[in-house]
This record gives sequence, structure tokens and C-alpha cells, in this order.
Amino acid sequence: DAYFRERGMPLEGTGMKMVAEAEKNNLDWRLLPAIAVRESTGGKNACKKVKYSSFGWGSCKISFNSNNHAIEVVAKNLGGNNPKTARHYDDKTTKEILRAYNPPSVVPRYAEQVMSIMDNIGTKNMAITLAVNS
Repeated sequence: DAYFRERGMPLEGTGMKMVAEAEKNNLDWRLLPAIAVRESTGGKNACKKVKYSSFGWGSCKISFNSNNHAIEVVAKNLGGNNPKTARHYDDKTTKEILRAYNPPSVVPRYAEQVMSIMDNIGTKNMAITLAVNS
């Protein structure tokens, strides 16, 4: 939330939901916010044709009921927990997940760009530290 707030991004307030869904789906806690920053500048440039689509999921052709719903769906898929998409994401590293999400043949440095944003958001173990200290 602090990252989104400091940059005036509309997804402020969804940070803990992203962390919870990442944990539930065995993802790095920084992955969802970083994808949202790369895809829509944290919701500032979310898909206009559909609702609550800050992640670019389904090439802006899939609507969600809310930002929380979008977070749940994207996390479940990227975590390999949707049988329909598991073959793309299950048992993969973060970089491999990102390369499946947006292949280098489509966006050449997508994985590296998102991983750089992840590093700007915080360290991998930061969420554990924050949870223990809160």
C-alpha cells in the first residue's frame, strides 16, 4: 500500500489482499503489485473496455467484479491453482511465470521489467518482517 500511496496509484488499499493471495498461492508477495504497476501503472491506466482489469489479464477482455476479485483470479492462475491454466504456471519460478504470462516473443524484456519493479517494491522477506512486527 505504501508503494501505491507514494505514487498516487488507485490500487492503494489492495496491498494486504495481494500479499494474502500471493501467500495462499505460493507466489512472491511482490509479484501481483509489480505486474499491476507494469500493466496499468498501479491501476492508473487500467483496461477501459472491461472492469477492474489492472493486471492486463486476458488481454483486457475479461471483466472482474472488483479489484479484490481480480487479485484472487490472477493469483490463483499464476500460482498454478486453476486446472484450466495450471500447465502454464504450476511449479515455475517467478521468472518462468512471467515469461508464460507475457512471453519474450510478445514483450522481449517483460519478465526482467516486472522483476525490477518487484525489487523497487521491497525485498522478498519484507512481508514476513512486516507481518511479524505489526
